[in-house]
Amino acid sequence: MKKGLSVLFFVLSSLFFSIAVAAPINVNSADAEAISQALLGVGPAKAQAIVDYRQANGPFKTVDDLLKVKGIGPAILKKNRDDILLTDSKVAAPKK
Repeated sequence: MKKGLSVLFFVLSSLFFSIAVAAPINVNSADAEAISQALLGVGPAKAQAIVDYRQANGPFKTVDDLLKVKGIGPAILKKNRDDILLTDSKVAAPKK
């Protein structure tokens, strides 16, 4: 019984961790700490570079604009593309 509870705890905690990491983040409003926690391969220094770039150049208009940030390359963008938001709404704008 004890082993079963341990396995259940492990499975549930793993599920919770994967959900917590996969939460979308608005790179136009989040602080560096939130960005570094939400995006894979983005530590505190790269997250601060995102914030610094945003402050110097204005909000990101496309996800690909993040490639202009030193330290953010195609591999990092590919891993995180689905979790990067540019607005606080995850709802896509209607197509015209």
